[in-house]
Amino acid sequence: MTEQTLPHPAVDEGESRPVWPAIWRGIKNRCPHCGEGRLLFNYLSVHDHCSECGQSFSGHAADDAPPYITMVIVGHLLAVPIVELKRHFDPSLEFQLFLWLGLAISMTLLLLPMSKGGMIGLQWANRMHGFGEDGDDPEDLLRE
Repeated sequence: MTEQTLPHPAVDEGESRPVWPAIWRGIKNRCPHCGEGRLLFNYLSVHDHCSECGQSFSGHAADDAPPYITMVIVGHLLAVPIVELKRHFDPSLEFQLFLWLGLAISMTLLLLPMSKGGMIGLQWANRMHGFGEDGDDPEDLLRE
């Protein structure tokens, strides 16, 4: 096989970005770069840039992943209690509907901004979707 050269350099240039601290900062609604500025406002809207360090957030693409992550977490956290309550106490259907829907909605509303922030932190740490250095995004080549 012959070796081929890519039309653009690999995105892994520059200093490495720690993944887990960036995800944790995003979960806490903080800038994945400095950990100080707020990431989200109005529940799920993303700031254009960090008010502390100036990091741009305009390149994020946390589209469908945060709701899926939230559904998986909520579903797994509620599955065992639902089965165990039914098995041991057999409450009325109305009680279960009120209890489980209330818990599922509350947990979803609590976890959705956290999963969106964590996803943005992951994207920043891996230099995805515009979080890399200028000009190293393959989509930039298409725009020229």
